[in-house]
Amino acid sequence: MHTGRVRVSELRAVASSAAAAELPMMPTAVPAGFPSPALDFVHESINLQEHLIHDPPATFIARVSGDSMTGAGISDGDHLLIRKGTRPRDGDVVVAVLDGQFTVKRLRLTADGVLLEAANPEYPDIQVPELSELAVWGVAYMCLHSLR
Repeated sequence: MHTGRVRVSELRAVASSAAAAELPMMPTAVPAGFPSPALDFVHESINLQEHLIHDPPATFIARVSGDSMTGAGISDGDHLLIRKGTRPRDGDVVVAVLDGQFTVKRLRLTADGVLLEAANPEYPDIQVPELSELAVWGVAYMCLHSLR
């Protein structure tokens, strides 16, 4: 039987003194439907740190290992941006520590207690037993997903 746990590895803090990453940006949106004429120049830039990391001291990056959250768009090897100190709400994707082990799941607060919901039908949801130790370590707010 699958445990339904997605492991978190390579958990690290975002350096608050990191240099801002300015990257060139297309001046218009790129259509995902019908092609449009190509533009030969780029005249804008975007600061990724401004757009991705709003609170550097409370932001962490973790690599995900496992496939129990594929239905939520989180795949094996993806990186999650996690904010500590954010109060978790029902439906949030959280990094939780359950009985000493990290897991990534959707938090469900039910009349029967706390449920850690998998997003892959091959894995069971985890109904947190009353005497278990559960801590929500942080709330995931973005997934960096590679287009392999």
